Amino acid sequence: MASAWELVRQSIDLPGGAVRIWQPREAADLPDDGPVEWAPVAPYWAVVWRSSRMLARELANVDLDGRRVIELGCGLGLPSIAAARAGARVLATDISEDAVEVAARNAAENGLKIETAVADWSDPDELVARGPFDLIIAADVLYERQNVAALLSLLPRLAPEALIADPGRPASHPFLEQAERRWQLTTTRSGVVSLYRLRLGRSSDT
Repeated sequence: MASAWELVRQSIDLPGGAVRIWQPREAADLPDDGPVEWAPVAPYWAVVWRSSRMLARELANVDLDGRRVIELGCGLGLPSIAAARAGARVLATDISEDAVEVAARNAAENGLKIETAVADWSDPDELVARGPFDLIIAADVLYERQNVAALLSLLPRLAPEALIADPGRPASHPFLEQAERRWQLTTTRSGVVSLYRLRLGRSSDT
């Protein structure tokens, strides 16, 4: 569990004020300002990726009061925290137990409460049963091509809209090819990070 990691705290500036984040010491000084690499450092969830920063900044400027938001691959939970601070009721999910434990701690560190759940996209029925949600958020989750089909299948089962931030990971191209065929897609870009807004239509659970 996360208690096995030595955690250190850093402050991340967002619109509306800084967010305090705990993360494993071994990941705290790793820069994410160079070319996108295929093989990330481990543990992957422990890094404050620039995609999560961009998504958090976007969410900080959105009125989410009363909306239900689910984050996929939450890692340290920065976008979930930004969404909660914007008024959303947030469920932060990750396949790593350590990640969701630290994400919950990070929310509490900022005076916020979020729900958390360990979730595997290939076995999503329990997660879907907790919906429907109003918005899906995800940052830097397109690094393994084997996850593309599961993600494409899962998204419309959760919510009618998704915001996905990605710096050009290897699986982003096949994901976007399929997504453009199925849904309305708009893109904004900041540096190497793209923010994809997907209009998924009506959730199957509404």
